[in-house]
Amino acid sequence: NTYGPADASYQAAGGIDGLRRLVADFYRLMDERPEAAKLRSLHAESLEQASDKLACFLSGWLGGPKLYSEKYGAIAIPAFHAQWPISEQLSQSWLSCMQQAIALQPYPAAFAEYLLAQLRVPARRRSDRSNALRPNAGRRRCLLSSRTARGFSGSP
Repeated sequence: NTYGPADASYQAAGGIDGLRRLVADFYRLMDERPEAAKLRSLHAESLEQASDKLACFLSGWLGGPKLYSEKYGAIAIPAFHAQWPISEQLSQSWLSCMQQAIALQPYPAAFAEYLLAQLRVPARRRSDRSNALRPNAGRRRCLLSSRTARGFSGSP
């Protein structure tokens, strides 16, 4: 795969400017889509900080500069998301908004597919964790390679 090594994914996304466009479209879609209302309600009225945090996080996750940690400090994704009950419906809503936002970008089709596939991994993992907290929830396990578990930039 040509997108995993070094900063290839970050470059394919258009660097930080491209990621900011992606994130702006993502949150605009979340605001506009009635089916994303529950997901939107988990966010502050202003999406300015959430947008900056997501763009900065994606920068490092895609192999670019570690802007999130430089600006906001270290982040433990499971602990960060533990403050919200992330259901399968919310996870799918997030992925749907992101899929539509990705489709709006001038990405090569192969990169768009790759990016969405990689974003599905943590979204499903988060939803699976929330389902595991409910005693009668159906459980499914995501088997992750060590590379996928680290993110897909190839960095540890």
